[in-house]
Amino acid sequence: MTWEDEKQKYSKMSVDEKRQIYKSYVKLDDIPTWKQFADNKKLLPKIEMLPNCEIDNTKNSTLADKISYFSGDITHLEIDAVVNAANSSLLGGGGVDGAIHRAAGGTLKEECKTLGGCPTGEAKITGGYKLPAKHVIHTVGPQGEKTDLLKNCYKNSLKLMLDNKLRSIAFPCISTGIYGYPNLPAAHVAAYTVRKHLEANAGAVDRVIFCLFMDEDKKIYEGLLQSYFPLN
Repeated sequence: MTWEDEKQKYSKMSVDEKRQIYKSYVKLDDIPTWKQFADNKKLLPKIEMLPNCEIDNTKNSTLADKISYFSGDITHLEIDAVVNAANSSLLGGGGVDGAIHRAAGGTLKEECKTLGGCPTGEAKITGGYKLPAKHVIHTVGPQGEKTDLLKNCYKNSLKLMLDNKLRSIAFPCISTGIYGYPNLPAAHVAAYTVRKHLEANAGAVDRVIFCLFMDEDKKIYEGLLQSYFPLN
C-alpha cells in the first residue's frame, strides 16, 4: 500500500475507528483555554511584552479563549494539526521530531520524502496517519537567535492552517534546546506572532495551543501570556 493509500485510509476513518489505533488521546474540549486556566490558578509573576509591540486591546477578552497553555505530550492531541519542529530533510530526527514520526508511523516519512525538504522558516503539511491529529505541519527553525526566521516558522505554519481550513493547531517550542535559540526570546516571538495572526483571523480559529514540556518554558509562557493575551 502506498503512502497515498494510507493517507486516504486514515482520512476516511471515523473518530471512533482512529481511537482504536492511537488509544491515548486528549480531546480539544478537555484542554482549558488560557482564560479558563488563568481563572483557576494563582499565576506566576507577569513577564512584560517586548517594547513597541502593537496589539489591539479591544480583542483581549476574545483572544484569551482562542489559545491554550498545555503541559503534555503533543503526540496525544486530538486536534486538526500538530506542528513538528523538523530538520531541513523532513525525514525525522530527535526530540519532538522523532516523537511525532514514531507516533505517526513509517508512512509519514514516505510522504515527507516527496516534499523535497524544507528551508529554514518555511512550512509544509502532511497527513497525521496514526496520530490523533489529522495533519502534521512541519517547519524548520533557525539555529541560534534569528528572529525573522523564527517568526516565519509560526507565520507560515499558521498560513497553512488557514489555507487548509484547519481550526486547531498545537506548537512545540521551536528552535529552543539543541538549536540554541534562548527560551525567553523564542517565547516572545511565538506569543506575539500568534497574537497578530489571531487579531486578523480569530473567526477562522478555534484554538492555538502552546504545548510545553520543559519546566523553564512553562514558567516563561505562564508569565508572558499575561502580557500578550491579557484577560481584561
